[in-house]
Amino acid sequence: MKAFNKYILLLAGGLTLLSSCNDFLDKMPQDAVTPDTYLRTADDLAAYALKQYNFSTHQGAGLGIWAADNHTDNQITSSYSSRWIPGEWKVPDHYNKDSDDPWYFGNIYNCNYFLQTVIPRFEKGGITGDEKSVKHYIGEVYFLRAWNYFDKLQTFGDFPIIKETLPDQSDVLVAASKRQPRHLVARFILEDLDKAIDLLSDNPVGGTNRLTKNAAYLAKSRVALYEASWEKYHANTAFVPKGADYNAQTEISFFLAQCKEAAAAVADKVQLAVNNHTWSAGATKMSNPYFAQFSAQDLNAYPEILFWRDYDIDKGLKHSTGFYLRVGGNSGFSRQFVETFLMQNGLPIYASGSEYKGDKYVDDTRQGRDERLQLFMMKRNEVYTEGKVNFVDTLPKLPDVLAKEESRCVTGYQLRKGLSNEWSRGYDESSEGSPIFRAAEAYLNYIEASAIENNGNSIDAKAQGYWKQLRKRAGIVEDYQVTIAATDLSKESDWAVYSAGVQVTPLLYNIRRERRCELMEEGFRMNDLKRWRALDQVKGWMPEGFNLWDSMYKKYTEAGFLLISNGSDKSNVSSADRSKYLRPYEIINKSTNLMYGKGYKWCEAHYLSPIAIKHFRNTASSTGDLSSSTIYQNPGWPIVADQGPTVK
Repeated sequence: MKAFNKYILLLAGGLTLLSSCNDFLDKMPQDAVTPDTYLRTADDLAAYALKQYNFSTHQGAGLGIWAADNHTDNQITSSYSSRWIPGEWKVPDHYNKDSDDPWYFGNIYNCNYFLQTVIPRFEKGGITGDEKSVKHYIGEVYFLRAWNYFDKLQTFGDFPIIKETLPDQSDVLVAASKRQPRHLVARFILEDLDKAIDLLSDNPVGGTNRLTKNAAYLAKSRVALYEASWEKYHANTAFVPKGADYNAQTEISFFLAQCKEAAAAVADKVQLAVNNHTWSAGATKMSNPYFAQFSAQDLNAYPEILFWRDYDIDKGLKHSTGFYLRVGGNSGFSRQFVETFLMQNGLPIYASGSEYKGDKYVDDTRQGRDERLQLFMMKRNEVYTEGKVNFVDTLPKLPDVLAKEESRCVTGYQLRKGLSNEWSRGYDESSEGSPIFRAAEAYLNYIEASAIENNGNSIDAKAQGYWKQLRKRAGIVEDYQVTIAATDLSKESDWAVYSAGVQVTPLLYNIRRERRCELMEEGFRMNDLKRWRALDQVKGWMPEGFNLWDSMYKKYTEAGFLLISNGSDKSNVSSADRSKYLRPYEIINKSTNLMYGKGYKWCEAHYLSPIAIKHFRNTASSTGDLSSSTIYQNPGWPIVADQGPTVK
């Protein structure tokens, strides 16, 4: 039983987790606590809740959160992911560390322990301290339980709903492991977020470095949009519930309404950061609020950032994101992504009159484009200004596509969102804040929900207003109809043109385009593609980078770089025979390169992750027959360790 109950309840309890210092805000709760003496003061609650924070933030060496879109059609690394080669992603038997197992219940248990202990005490007046603060910390834990469940929903779909700690009894734990339909899991998440919204403050101690009411509203809109779109686009498949108790349209309508209400609660109150870039000066203002809110040390100064993580070098809280952004960080935008950005006149690059300068040189691709591309894709020898001080970019004059993997600019299109003037520090001496939630997402969530409600044919007045604000900040003409009228879906390489293998409307596609460009580098892309069911038609898509072989190769030769492209182990770039665009996965042609000449291929089972075999053994009958387990495997995945899914 000991091995099993870690996944339903953590027998050691949440208290044992409190003896180490917190990694999020560098605060430490009391030592040597017991269940009878702990969680009786507002300070106790604050420390416990803080220890449960498990958000993606900058960590250790690498690009931090700016690498979150790697292995999608947005960003490419020097090595490919097994998710794009059917049969290579296999069912695990178990994980070496319990916390690495996505089925793990430890974080949920900690939240359940807190809520079942603290709420009765609070209702009886047994928690000392400021009542508003006590309510806020209870709200944080409701949020955190919802956040953990949202991760399970995205990973597995159907999942057990457990609201309390459970006794160490086999029959109780096995029964509790039964998976609940995904729409019920999503509704449970919204219920917890509603409780969080009622309790959370928008001005807690610590500012937006702690969870807030606005953050809860935003999370609610994200969850509701995710589930509404998943159920719409995966309709009539094994990935949505079935049975008389499930009505797809009722559920979709419910989640869309919830999304719009929650998103508007943020978007109507929180304004977008201003983009005051002066392009005519030929310099990037590092103090430009839109640019700086991703890289400043104190993000409390930027209202659009609803929640973020602080760092302090003097306290040992630091990362290496600044250094790796400067040199490439083993990532790069794909050509297909760069081509998605509109011209500032609102036209796609292929449209007549777009004034697109072409892609012969990297800098050409930025000219006249959506200012998000100009701001957040690196330009060589650009001058950065901060007040009256100029920082001259000291990058090599050419994208370093030949560097060692950890610092390579993989595609020639280098990331820049999150860059600050801290590049002069050592590689592990960065202290820029790490954004977690920002208000622009609420604008996007509302717009998309409105479009889905209207079958992709129109959006309501509020959504129109939000969209115009986003386009204005991006330096694009506000009238989105200009873009829609010029859109030819057959000329768009974006996977999001499709849902379930069928083209969506030009309006809906352009809303998806807006989302892709606004949320670049922030880790939304893969989950968006999954919920839209936009991957069905991916069959042989080859990631490409910048245009190397028209003219850029001459600059490398002139600079003394030796380009080897014969497909041997010594090759450092792909051959012009493959494409004039750099192909990171076709540099070396050998038997172990499973991507060469094949490209990305999607397997339907990969919309959800497999459940490790260990959990079937733990929940099977005494006969050991895994098919007798109270849980079931996700569609397409076998109940056999080290095997891939069924490939159609």
